[in-house]
Amino acid sequence: MRYEWLVRNAALAVVLLAAACAPEQPYYGPKLAGQSTGYTDIRLGQNRYRVTYSGNSTTDRETVENFLLMRAAQVSLASGYQHFIFDTRDTKANTTYFSDFTGWPQWPGFGWGWNSWPEPYDSPMDVSGESRPITRFEAYAEIVMLSDAQAQKEPRAIDANAIVARLGPIVMPPPPAKS
Repeated sequence: MRYEWLVRNAALAVVLLAAACAPEQPYYGPKLAGQSTGYTDIRLGQNRYRVTYSGNSTTDRETVENFLLMRAAQVSLASGYQHFIFDTRDTKANTTYFSDFTGWPQWPGFGWGWNSWPEPYDSPMDVSGESRPITRFEAYAEIVMLSDAQAQKEPRAIDANAIVARLGPIVMPPPPAKS
């Protein structure tokens, strides 16, 4: 009995550890208070919205733009329109750098200064490190929703139902089947 308990808890620990180490996945959903990832939409007029989507560090540019397109289609359908156009649209890349410096622990004192230590001693000014970029994409657009008659005359009109049908399985995949 004790052996079964140990095996069951060890298996649970392995599963939890694997889940904690898994890379952050792109998130499609509203941007909640205190979060930096998700979509927002603001009504600007009767048939005009501003839609944004902010990705996380693992969300590539194409995914961010697909999420924005999907949200624009959803907003249009929820507002009773079947078509929309982009009035303005842009995607911004925000890159920061994470740096890991080593080499200063042997510094004998505080502050800046010159030294005359002879070689082969390490100078406290010898610093090595690694920097790597972390890029987060944010896409925004102003959309104008069109009636069916307006959409027939507008060559840039986008069919919201077609976008949901095409991107829906990618943006919001079905949950895994239970076994």
